[in-house]
Amino acid sequence: MNLLGIHLSLLIGGQEAIPTPASPFIVENLRSVQVTQTDEGPSGFQMTFHVGRTSVLDLLDYRLLNNPLLKPFNRVVLLVRFAIAPAVIMDGIITNQQLNPSNEPGGSTLTITGEDISVLMDLEEESRSFDARPDYVIVKEIVTGYTKYGLILGLPPPLTPEPFVPPNPLEEIPQKPPLTDRGFLQKLAGDYGFLFYVTPGPAPLTSTVHWGPPETLAIPQSALSVNMGPASNVESINFSFDGMRANRVTYVEGEKTDTIKEPSGIGRSIKLAETRAEAKRLTFLTNDDQQRRRAKTIAQGMVDRSFDEVVTATGELDTLRYNKLLNPRSLVGVRGAGKSYDGFYYVKSVTHNISKGRYTQNFTLTREGTGTTTPFVLP
Repeated sequence: MNLLGIHLSLLIGGQEAIPTPASPFIVENLRSVQVTQTDEGPSGFQMTFHVGRTSVLDLLDYRLLNNPLLKPFNRVVLLVRFAIAPAVIMDGIITNQQLNPSNEPGGSTLTITGEDISVLMDLEEESRSFDARPDYVIVKEIVTGYTKYGLILGLPPPLTPEPFVPPNPLEEIPQKPPLTDRGFLQKLAGDYGFLFYVTPGPAPLTSTVHWGPPETLAIPQSALSVNMGPASNVESINFSFDGMRANRVTYVEGEKTDTIKEPSGIGRSIKLAETRAEAKRLTFLTNDDQQRRRAKTIAQGMVDRSFDEVVTATGELDTLRYNKLLNPRSLVGVRGAGKSYDGFYYVKSVTHNISKGRYTQNFTLTREGTGTTTPFVLP
């Protein structure tokens, strides 16, 4: 039982400055906060403030609207404290400001929207060449250029040799196309069936860059419970089985033609479902001469990604009843839904919905098929 409740802290400051606690005036007018954390694309946040003409200082314009801290490209850090330990749920940059005047008293709002700190990697497009460097070394070199913003590259992909093998410079010189650094890292991750995302923390003003397969080796989080009376902690959950999702991929590498039918690699070798879906659809990989050296790798990545989301579960969690935060990009157990859909899932995305007196989380869970692989999950 959480006797101390949940506390939200808002730090804000310039892009190059250290964010500090927001002023009482900003905090008092904060209506709600929404933070979406996902493993596909950047994470984002949205803060909604009440604005009104409450004093002579608001006659010409709303004070919050003119507050320099709420302007685009300022940095925002959001921390949630459950009991004692704080957790960073967002470290990002303001990208948009929207004023919504209302004819109703007290109905005018100011909405501040932004993306995680990786948006700073998405500002400049340029081409670069990387002579005889493995792909993971290229990733590390790019991320190192953003350490002043607290970006830290996480652990390398486990037991996956391809990103660590340098190309033969007589055959190929890796070339970064005219993309932003974030766009290039996303494209490079996609070639391997990997994920590229940024997780805030573990400490404030730091963020960890993940470039690799889904993190399915972590200890599962406490179970999401449904239809279990007082033990239930989800307000709703729905399951979907997409029989058209899984793909087989045929590729040509040199003189060899082959078809990949099953996911592989350390990120997918641990089965979350008892019965993995069967790939009915067949896709042909078409690639130019520069990609032929890695055609098999790209084809395997396509198969891996197609199996990741055969079964999808979406729902809403009562965070107070769950008594902790559901973290994305890791595993969680589900119980109470029956043998077909109980068991372990990968948490693909989580949306935090925070307002005074209420904290819920919308979630999306995925796995490669139906049936639980375990008789019980952590309560």
